[in-house]
Amino acid sequence: MGNLDVAFNDVHVLDRLSEIDSPIRCLDPRAKVIVTMAFLLTVVSFPNREVAELMPLCLYPAVVLAVGRVPASVLGRYLLLASPVAILVGAFNPVFDRHIVFRVGSVAISGGWLSFFSILVRFVLTVSAALLLLACTGYVGVCSALGRLGAPRLLVTQFVLLYRFIFVLSEEGSRMVRAHRLRAPDSRWPAIRVWTSLAGHLLLRAFDRGARLHAAMLSRGFDGFLRTGRSIRWRWTDTLFVSCWCGFFALVRFGHLAERLGRWTLEALS
Repeated sequence: MGNLDVAFNDVHVLDRLSEIDSPIRCLDPRAKVIVTMAFLLTVVSFPNREVAELMPLCLYPAVVLAVGRVPASVLGRYLLLASPVAILVGAFNPVFDRHIVFRVGSVAISGGWLSFFSILVRFVLTVSAALLLLACTGYVGVCSALGRLGAPRLLVTQFVLLYRFIFVLSEEGSRMVRAHRLRAPDSRWPAIRVWTSLAGHLLLRAFDRGARLHAAMLSRGFDGFLRTGRSIRWRWTDTLFVSCWCGFFALVRFGHLAERLGRWTLEALS
C-alpha cells in the first residue's frame, strides 16, 4: 500500500512545490504562461537536425529551476519517467537516415543520429519547461491564466475538474486496495480475477462521490466557472520578465547565438 500512496502523492508534488515562496512564484501566472509558450514555439521551430543551436535555450530552464527553488531531483524523476517515449520516437532515425553529414576524426555522424539527438534535446527542453511552469505556478494557476488570456471558459473549467477528479479517483482506489489488504494480509496485491470487480466498484464509488461533490458545488453557487480566489494583477516586473525572455528566445532563434559563442570561444582560445 505504501508504494501506491507514494505514486498518488507524486501526482500532487508539483502543486505542493508551487506553494514555495520564490521570486518566480510572485510573478503573474499569465506572464509565465506567455514565456513558456514562446519557449516551446522557439524550440519546435528549429530544423529537425539542429542540436548545437538549441543549447543556449538550456539557460531558461536552468534559471527557472534555480530561482524557482524547484528540486532538481523532482524534475529529473519526471524526465526519466517520460524519456522512453522520446527514445522510441527517434530510435529508428539512425536506421532510415544514414546520410553522412560530417565526420569527427574517424567517426562518421549521419543525419539520423543528428535528428535523434535533436529529439532528445527538444524533449528535455519542452518537458522541463512545462514541469517548471506547473511547479512554479500550480495547475489551478495555469488554468486561471489561460482563462484570463482568452481560452474558452468551458475548456478551462473542464481542465480544472478533470485534475480534481484524478485525486477523487485515486483516493477511492487507495481505500479499496487498503480494504483488500486488511481482509487478505497474505496477498500483497489482489488476484487478476478480483481486479475486474474492484475496477467496476471503483468507477461506481468515484461516480457517486463526484455526484456528491457536484451537488455541494451547486449548493454553494457554482455557475460553471471556477474561481481561484487569488487576485491577478499585471506589474512592471511581469512586463520585464516577458520582454527579456522573449528577446533572448528571438536572439537564439534568429541571431545564431550558439554559432557566435563558439566563434568567440575559439578566438579567445587561439
